[in-house]
Amino acid sequence: MPSSSELSRWRWSVTAAFGLGGITISAWGPRLPAIKASLDISTGTIGLLLAGVTVGGILGLTASTPVRRRLGGRAAVAAAVTAVGAAVALMGIALLARSLALLAVTFIVTGAGIGLLDVLINVEGAAVEQDAGRTLMPGMHAAWSIGAAAGSGVGAACAALGIGPAAQMIGEAVVIVAAGLAAAAGIPAGEHAPPAGDAPRPDRATRLRHWLRGWLDWRLLLIGVVMFGCEFGETGANSWLTLAVKNDHGQSAAVAALYFTVFAVSEGGARIFAGPVVDRLGRVRALQLTTALGVAGIVLFIVPGNRWAVLGGVVLWGVGVSLGFPLGTSSAAQTGPDPTARISVVSSVGYFAGLAGPPAVGLLAESAGLLSSLWVIAVLFLAAFAAAGSLRPAQAPAPRLAPESESRAG
Repeated sequence: MPSSSELSRWRWSVTAAFGLGGITISAWGPRLPAIKASLDISTGTIGLLLAGVTVGGILGLTASTPVRRRLGGRAAVAAAVTAVGAAVALMGIALLARSLALLAVTFIVTGAGIGLLDVLINVEGAAVEQDAGRTLMPGMHAAWSIGAAAGSGVGAACAALGIGPAAQMIGEAVVIVAAGLAAAAGIPAGEHAPPAGDAPRPDRATRLRHWLRGWLDWRLLLIGVVMFGCEFGETGANSWLTLAVKNDHGQSAAVAALYFTVFAVSEGGARIFAGPVVDRLGRVRALQLTTALGVAGIVLFIVPGNRWAVLGGVVLWGVGVSLGFPLGTSSAAQTGPDPTARISVVSSVGYFAGLAGPPAVGLLAESAGLLSSLWVIAVLFLAAFAAAGSLRPAQAPAPRLAPESESRAG
């Protein structure tokens, strides 16, 4: 069992890794107008490029269990952040070369690294939360949102200063790798998945059966619906918010990037303060509250109004997507044995939203307009609201730290 100081270091190392994931995922979002203009490509093509991130993400999710089994948590996270940083640097090189084909490949490779990292740090976070005996995952996921806000702020500043997206991405890649290796050093070696009683460690065939059974588990699939709806809303913002603000609400590219920063700050702020709220209201009611606010936000963003109404819609949109993934992964980890495989199942369903979302919205936008195509996000928020009951825990997990040690862990 970890000591209180070891648990604290573990927790903040995982939180830092979440932050780096957020910086990575926002590396290209605020620069899409510049990328689109530089390569002279259509909105539909942008959607297909962005779908490559999720194709790669699903590959990374699939690889997460064997990678973790072979390397253990610390080395696997270090490998994942190194791969992500290298892919982002290659993305910058593709933009310098003006190669659409190479750019498409780098989106897939970057997505694979992000998908792998996502499962690894969620498993680590679930283990930390189990040891602490209280809700911590929303706070860890807040670091992802804060990282996304920081990344989008960098993108906005670079756009305002005339710095090209290629130079920005290559510079960010160096930071991601250096900071990621430092963060990984604080993660304990080994698997460190939440315990499943005193049962012996399952062999490979048993783990495969657990993973396959997960796809037939109705509760896991309903948790996946929650994560799908919220992830669709998040990827919709990552992919299309800046373009909608610029082209449909008449703002400059730099201001549009700042609107995305507001979205990321709203999402992160909701996650920072979510822990005590979730402990008080429960996962189900907390998720229903946030997804209802998300519906209101989408309406304010789409329906014609002044810039302050649009900005208010962006804030509520960010709150709406905030809890789906952290509460979904925590719930999935507690539904049965082999939490890595179970998190992989629900994350795959959630990530499919990223695969379907950008091209679906892009194709709808070609015929109906970008703002009208965003109504699908409101519908999926309502689906997540309806499936929120799947997050109700079967029983409260017992902390593995003594109460006095838990209080010192912070």
